[in-house]
Amino acid sequence: MKIIEMLKLNQGLLKVLQDIGIKVEDVRYIELYNDYIFLLEKGEKVTYIVAVLSARYTISERKVYGLLKRLQMDCNLSAV
Repeated sequence: MKIIEMLKLNQGLLKVLQDIGIKVEDVRYIELYNDYIFLLEKGEKVTYIVAVLSARYTISERKVYGLLKRLQMDCNLSAV
């Protein structure tokens, strides 16, 4: 299957995701967010969690903070 065929097949869903402010490439950070919630529920401090996740996923701490902020945002429902 070609990329264009996959895009056409999922065009409706991708358009809705885009309209409500979801970046499709963030799917790769679902496990990072799950790890964040797990460590937070264990009582770890956010600064420590960010440092651990930064090392574990080989991204900068600033990127981790940005991802956490974006993934916790409400969807922009007014765009739907």
